Amino acid sequence: MKKKRWIAGITSLVLTMGLMAGCSGNGNSSSPAPNNESASGKAGSPVTLKMWGGVPPESGPQEVIDTWNKEHPEIQVEYVRFVNDDDGNLKLDTAMITGQDVDLFVNYTVSHATKRVESNLALDLSSFNDYNIDEKMGADAESWKIDGKYYGVPTTKSPFFIALNKDALDAANLPVPKDWTWDELREYAKKLKVGDNYGFIQNMEPFVDPIDSVLSQEGYTKADGTSNLDHPLVRKWLETLNVMMKEDKTTPALGEQLTSKMPVEQVFLSGDVPMLNIGAWLLRSSNNFTDFPRDFKIAFAQVPRLGDSAEKYVTRGGLGDYISINAKSKKQAEAWEFLKWYADGGMAPMAAGGRLPASKDANQEDALNKLLGDKKDTYDLDSLMHVMFEDTTPTYVRSLQQEVMDLRSQEYEKYFLGSQSIDQTLDAMTTRHESYLKQNK
Repeated sequence: MKKKRWIAGITSLVLTMGLMAGCSGNGNSSSPAPNNESASGKAGSPVTLKMWGGVPPESGPQEVIDTWNKEHPEIQVEYVRFVNDDDGNLKLDTAMITGQDVDLFVNYTVSHATKRVESNLALDLSSFNDYNIDEKMGADAESWKIDGKYYGVPTTKSPFFIALNKDALDAANLPVPKDWTWDELREYAKKLKVGDNYGFIQNMEPFVDPIDSVLSQEGYTKADGTSNLDHPLVRKWLETLNVMMKEDKTTPALGEQLTSKMPVEQVFLSGDVPMLNIGAWLLRSSNNFTDFPRDFKIAFAQVPRLGDSAEKYVTRGGLGDYISINAKSKKQAEAWEFLKWYADGGMAPMAAGGRLPASKDANQEDALNKLLGDKKDTYDLDSLMHVMFEDTTPTYVRSLQQEVMDLRSQEYEKYFLGSQSIDQTLDAMTTRHESYLKQNK
């Protein structure tokens, strides 16, 4: 608890400092440094850029950086890894606010990007006119606009999916699903459960996505301005998972998963559990047979929907890895040159970790080859191609305020832990949400 209070206090301080900095002037009005001048001001010497990202360097970023540095001796890039969690994002924000070397950085949610824009930490890219983000990235890029502007470039396709042990499906005579519901996933989990093992596990990052797939369309508030966190499908999601945890025993109790810090990728790839809710980053582990040896083929399915109608369903996805330039950087022109190169195909080595380039000018065949490597035969290619390229289900990008995500998770965790009822949980979520809305009018 002390650690949580300390983190909360530091977060508040960081954001306050950022907003105070914003009040002193428009951080986005900084003029890019001349191309022939380094950070030290010595003409002709190499410029060094620091890029902060959440992907381990050995999973693609270092190869990207090494390729750029070899081809561009006048602009050298160093990669700094931060863990994409609350502590890691706080570390990045603190580094920028305190003037440490951050020239480019990756935002993994719209809510994080928005806070950084509000704190004048991200450069308004409309100051550059030689790269059309909408044209390059397509209509899905629109989800990343903040107040109608781009403060970063969304660089990757970001599919989320259920990874499936194809051998286990075949043994149970179950087809690879394309269009299914959470009720159907529950039945799959029952049929795939063997002994004391689970039939289904979830990475915690997309854990709550089913709620947002509904509320991103229905609205987080009702027509009268009250909270919509008690939507009937929110109740359905809570009750479905709760019965899977406690009655079916086909998925871990949330308390067990959180306290044990269950390594869900390792559990899935070991063959112990045949279904995993996760995103495309799974492939950086599933391609790694040294650390994660497996003897089964992996298939892929769309994340199931809560509602009955497939026509109204949207799934999380679209574009991701929104890369911004620090509004306080003195090397903005050089950072922009690197960012354009990265987005248009320089990032190809990232495909090995499931990060496919979004730009129409990137070589998708090259990226796909890097994605599969020499492990092509260990995947069900039809279902892989469907979730990565062919699925036409509309997508949303997570944009809910972090404060609302936090209060929501605090309440549903109590429900899954058995300390409050479903009705108490929905009432607490809506009450706290409405209090938040009043405070932030």
